[in-house]
Amino acid sequence: MARGSFSLPSAPLTGMADPGTSPVLHELPNNGGSLSVLSELPSRRTLAEYDTLHNDASALNKGTPTIANEKVPKKRRGSSASRVDIDFFDPAGVRQLQRTLSRMSTNHEDEKRPGTGSSDSTATAIGDGHFDFEKTLRDILRKRDEADIKTRELGVVFEGLRVVGLGSSASYQETLGSLLNPVNIIANIQNLRHPPLRDILSGFEGLVRPGEMLLVLGRPGSGCSTLLKTLANQTDEFRSVEGKISYDSLTPADITKHYRGDVQYCPEDDVHFPTLTVEQTLAFAAKTRAPQARPNDLSRDDYTTQVTDILTTIYGLRHAKKTPVGDAAIRGVSGGEKKRVSIAEASATRSRVTSWDNSTRGLDASTALEFGRALRIGTDLERNTTIVSIYQAGETLYQLFDKVCVIYEGRMAYFGRADQAKEYFINMGYEPVNRQTTPDFLVAVTDPNGRIPRAGFSNIPRTAVEFADHFQKSRAGELNREEIRTYKQAHVGSPEQVHAYRESVWAERSRHANKKSPYTISIPMQAKAVMLRRAQILSGNNTATIANLVSFILQGIIVGTVFVKVPETTSAFFSRGGVLFFALLFSALSSMAEIPALYAQRPIVLRQSKSAMYHPFIEAVALTLVDLPITFCTTLVFGIIIYFIVGLQVSAAQFFVFYLYLFTMSVVMKAWFRAIAAGLKSEATAQSFAGIVLLCLVIYTGYTIPQRNMIGALRWISYINPLRYGFEGVVANEFYTLKASCSALIPQGPGYENISLSNQVCAAVGALPGQDFVDGNRFMKLSYGYSYSNNWRNFGIIVAFGVAFLAGQFLLTEYSNGSGVNTSNVLFKRGAKGAPVNNEKSDEESVDAGTAEDASTDAQAVEKALTAHHRMTDIFSWQHIQYTVPVSDGERRLLDDVSGYVAPGKLTALMGESGAGKTTLLNVLAQRISTGVVTGDKFVNGQTLPPDFQSQTGYCQQMDTHVPTDTVREALLFSARLRQPASVPLAEKEAYVETCLKMCGLEAFADATVGSLGVEHRKRTTIAVELAAKPKLLLFLDEPTSGLDSQSAWAIMSFLRSLADNGQAILCTIHQPSAELFQVFDRLLLLRKGGQTVYFGDIGHEATTLIHYFEKNGSRPCNPSENPAEFMLDVIGAGATATSVIDWYDIWTHSPEAKQVQKDIDAIHTEGRNRPPVGATLHTEFATSWLNQTTLLIKRDSLAHYRDTTYLAAKLLLNIIAGLFIGFTFFKADNSQQGIQNKLFAIYMGTILAAPLCNQLQVPFLKTREIYEIRERPSRMYSWTALITSQIVAEIPWNIFGSSMFFICWFWTVGFENSRAGYTYLVFGVIFPLYYTSIGQATAAMVPNAETAAILFAFLFSFVLTFNGVLQPFRMLGWWQWMYRLSPFTYLVEALLGQSLGRQKITCSSVELVSVDPPSGRTCSEYLEKYMSVAGGYVTNPSATESCEFCAFATTDQFLGLSFNISYDHRWRNVGILLAFVVFNVAATFLFTYIFRIHSGNIGPWLKKRFSRSK
Repeated sequence: MARGSFSLPSAPLTGMADPGTSPVLHELPNNGGSLSVLSELPSRRTLAEYDTLHNDASALNKGTPTIANEKVPKKRRGSSASRVDIDFFDPAGVRQLQRTLSRMSTNHEDEKRPGTGSSDSTATAIGDGHFDFEKTLRDILRKRDEADIKTRELGVVFEGLRVVGLGSSASYQETLGSLLNPVNIIANIQNLRHPPLRDILSGFEGLVRPGEMLLVLGRPGSGCSTLLKTLANQTDEFRSVEGKISYDSLTPADITKHYRGDVQYCPEDDVHFPTLTVEQTLAFAAKTRAPQARPNDLSRDDYTTQVTDILTTIYGLRHAKKTPVGDAAIRGVSGGEKKRVSIAEASATRSRVTSWDNSTRGLDASTALEFGRALRIGTDLERNTTIVSIYQAGETLYQLFDKVCVIYEGRMAYFGRADQAKEYFINMGYEPVNRQTTPDFLVAVTDPNGRIPRAGFSNIPRTAVEFADHFQKSRAGELNREEIRTYKQAHVGSPEQVHAYRESVWAERSRHANKKSPYTISIPMQAKAVMLRRAQILSGNNTATIANLVSFILQGIIVGTVFVKVPETTSAFFSRGGVLFFALLFSALSSMAEIPALYAQRPIVLRQSKSAMYHPFIEAVALTLVDLPITFCTTLVFGIIIYFIVGLQVSAAQFFVFYLYLFTMSVVMKAWFRAIAAGLKSEATAQSFAGIVLLCLVIYTGYTIPQRNMIGALRWISYINPLRYGFEGVVANEFYTLKASCSALIPQGPGYENISLSNQVCAAVGALPGQDFVDGNRFMKLSYGYSYSNNWRNFGIIVAFGVAFLAGQFLLTEYSNGSGVNTSNVLFKRGAKGAPVNNEKSDEESVDAGTAEDASTDAQAVEKALTAHHRMTDIFSWQHIQYTVPVSDGERRLLDDVSGYVAPGKLTALMGESGAGKTTLLNVLAQRISTGVVTGDKFVNGQTLPPDFQSQTGYCQQMDTHVPTDTVREALLFSARLRQPASVPLAEKEAYVETCLKMCGLEAFADATVGSLGVEHRKRTTIAVELAAKPKLLLFLDEPTSGLDSQSAWAIMSFLRSLADNGQAILCTIHQPSAELFQVFDRLLLLRKGGQTVYFGDIGHEATTLIHYFEKNGSRPCNPSENPAEFMLDVIGAGATATSVIDWYDIWTHSPEAKQVQKDIDAIHTEGRNRPPVGATLHTEFATSWLNQTTLLIKRDSLAHYRDTTYLAAKLLLNIIAGLFIGFTFFKADNSQQGIQNKLFAIYMGTILAAPLCNQLQVPFLKTREIYEIRERPSRMYSWTALITSQIVAEIPWNIFGSSMFFICWFWTVGFENSRAGYTYLVFGVIFPLYYTSIGQATAAMVPNAETAAILFAFLFSFVLTFNGVLQPFRMLGWWQWMYRLSPFTYLVEALLGQSLGRQKITCSSVELVSVDPPSGRTCSEYLEKYMSVAGGYVTNPSATESCEFCAFATTDQFLGLSFNISYDHRWRNVGILLAFVVFNVAATFLFTYIFRIHSGNIGPWLKKRFSRSK
């Protein structure tokens, strides 16, 4: 449908039963809903069709009520779904919008008919008492029809639907040993050839009409997401999709090829560009889907503005139009607002069928309800087909839906009207528990452990297959099939409808757009829109651009000053080549930094391309074009700094040629790395591949090894290396005008004072007898094989590479898509006693069929364990808690005078809307706050808290933070061994761990890895880990049901109820409790925004106490069927757009209930102070010794490494591949000058591996530290020094092993002498990994995340590489020689080179020999003997009397000492210095961890405090 600012829909385009009925009705629908400038009009016949089928034709309303004034909820045709008014979110905004539309309508009519005093098309003049919004919309509808704008709507019908996906192939946790096991390798190859398959969905059939909302319910893993993706035509990731899906008369292939934007899938997470504002996000969607035919001849810009204004008004986003959308790192709109941005974006793209996947996850009940209401408004306004899956849906939210689909293990247990689903399952033989919501009940019947059979019913369905069969044979199934048949007769298989739909779509296409394309606007228009968005993204986050420019400036200054004013002498030949090489290399290296950002935006680009906003390659085009001026500026600044500080050839032509190559190479390499990112699906794979490619590019540029020295098998790499042609171009540009004066003539010195120039020669490649200079052209020809005549040829080749890379980038971006994904599977430790759980086919059937006895035994074991759990007697209380935090404009109070208590045996709920301060209060009470100011008092039995209060409490965070490769038993035992007192015997701790496993129902998963568990069992593990510590006082839990389905949430809360019944004191925050779940709690502490108490006290049976409190203080009555949790949040004004006229905080403050709470607290204190105070169970900071902590941590970290096969495989493969590649590149290097230089670069390139290896090891280092900081540090499990020690010790063996693999692949391949192997292995195989392990971890200790660590390490590592005397020899470093002394690689390179190459003879190649003529009558040896005795070198033809072939170096010591300041005699000194660096790095790791993490990173006050003490 061409929906726009003013486009309204017509009737369906098919032929109808009544031939006299016009296919387009110029009147509003009698559907009780609301209609807007974005909606489309269904025909009355379509409504009658539906109502006849359901015998509910009377549900049609005969009037057309005014939208703005109608407040009574109405039902749609034959549907029980609740109506939501269009002005629900923003009444004032909608009224303003009404006036705007009316004014606009009036103005347009006046323009068309000048002189007319009034228009019959306007509802009412501005300023009149009553404004009829709907009449105005009717006028807009008339104008749309006058403009002949065709409309459309789309339903979806499916029959015999079966979806096949990849199954799970392993049930055991992979380890390095199993990865290398030949038997497993063969099995893995077999699985690749014949992957295991499984049915994800089977036997589905149903219909969702335009204007309907379908709710999809099922347990996690049942197939809800698969159904949503399939109905949204997103089936690329599945192995096959069978059956028939029809979008009216269109096929899925038609949708994909021509109408992709009309059918969309919205994932669980709201993925948007975080730096774009809400207005920019919606305007972009509207612009890219703007139809060609627009009423009132609106321009595209006006259309975009109008649509954006309408959507932000309808969805209550006007106040946030200029606010960034934001993400985890960038502050933006709230979670509820972000959901509405997603809905508004889908509306702007005018999607006809939309699937929303579990979009209420993480929202509180009030915000989740607002999300549902926003969807209802969107569906009503636009006559969309809306499909939604929700895990924990409240009753009010459920009532918004027309239909529901219940999925049971991939089978369709029910599909039909939402208001009849509950009755269907009750009649089947199952009954809901008291106050159980309908959606909870529908999910419960698919859980063998959660459903309750009705008394007197036998042979009721129990398995998924039986449920599906029962539905097929039921009256509901027959009605479903009858509805499908009726709908198909009217809407499916109609060429006329296909033609009409196509005509409607074609009418929207811009004039230059391909009519058959799914995209609405032309490619140039797409490019313009996406380029503007790219500019907005950059302007919204210009920090990265500025940081990039600053890095270029800093590197330019550093490199420029390293090679400052390089002389025009032969001694500077190497330096000139080095600076030119580095200039190109740095541009290439900077291009790699884009890879993470490209992967971050990929989900957005793919989603928007599937919404037919733009071609994916247009995003790549826009990125390239917008980046061109930025690249131009950064490379220009970088080039100017380097060129003129270094003092390269000062001519305008040569500078501009140099800059042309620099800029072009930067663009080409960016295109290359972007193409890599576009072609590979995993960021880790792309980074690894890019690193290997970069190594190839660097080595085969021609700088480190000339082309003539490359072995034939690998020389081809240089021909496909764009960097090689760039290097040749800048070298030729620099050297072709260079006449370098000779730094050293041969011979010279004492005894050669009167020798003429004709008997001397310059000691440089390219020197000719009788000349005291070397021609740059001759030098580069002999050294590199370069010629200036090839300069423009080289530039043309680079441009050709650029074109090819850009084409590859665009093509890969356009056609790359998702691939099949494996089913998640619980993984068990190898050698575990219990058999792995088979997740391919659930064993729940057998639970119902015949394992009741086992279930009973398990229940008895759990009950016994709970009974044995020690009961608590101490009462925790708090009074007048206030918490303020500093903000940019002063202070903000997050908690305001909160008081309460938690009694043993009671389960206390802490509730409130998002942002009310629930988690904040929990953290304050648990003493887990490190910033801000907390005032008020906390007591145990009315007395001060014990010193080890944190050790005596358990805290279960919302995020289940564990080492993912640990088994459940290992995680519990780790907690018990470190948190229970050292005096408790190990056997007793192990026995208690087994008790906790039974208590938490985890016995069957005791040997399963935590990371592979489902959400419910991971949450149980989190609770069990805290229980294993034997908390003496109480248990805090933050959102224990977040992300769970209703049945898993009930299981967790039932378990907590059992704990409380056995004496445990529990304080628990919760977001979306159902009425059934809410009844589990004993007491409630309710907060509103600002951290103010609204209620604290008993909930009462069926929440009567709570409801009575609110009703007696002026709230509306609570409906008997209403969820009390939703009721109380509603009446206090919770929600993003809700308000309350009653000040419930003031009412609570002055209520008798609040006074009674204070009396109760005083009584608790009075009684408690008559008892001895609760003493500390620990008299040291930690329960066990530092040595025990370190031992256990080393064991855990070592196991985690061993089980992390991806990490170890990447590490080992990088070492092996790099060792072989470098080894064969410099294969069997000889002892010529070039051969020695080749060996030098073979060593140098090997040391560069420290960069990717450090980036790898920083990731697990930071992940382990995150676990410590989030969960283990606040629980006082162990010392941070033990953590750092264990991380260093656990990492080193694997890095030594990896470097040993590199050494084996590299040393003998390059051709080093066997006698030098021992020392070289000591340095490269042992000390080198010690160094990069320690420096990598020291760098990571300073930063918050791996991305920042990589950037910081790259910056620091550039210093290490630049100042080690290889790129620029020591003698030419000038002022920077002090950095040469500080660089650890100075000593590493000297140790390796000095030992590997020292004390050997050099045999010059023919190119390296210089020819000099002796004076007449003297032989070569006679003439050069005195010079060689002083300067070294040798003559190849000593008896000759002319053309003496002289080699400047006779020994490697002479060559290394003169050129690189390297001495063989320093080898053991260098070992000592390197070990000192290692010790320094280790100390720095501890110091930086303390300063930046333990001491919260507040360095200034900390240093000031320390210095003030010293005074």
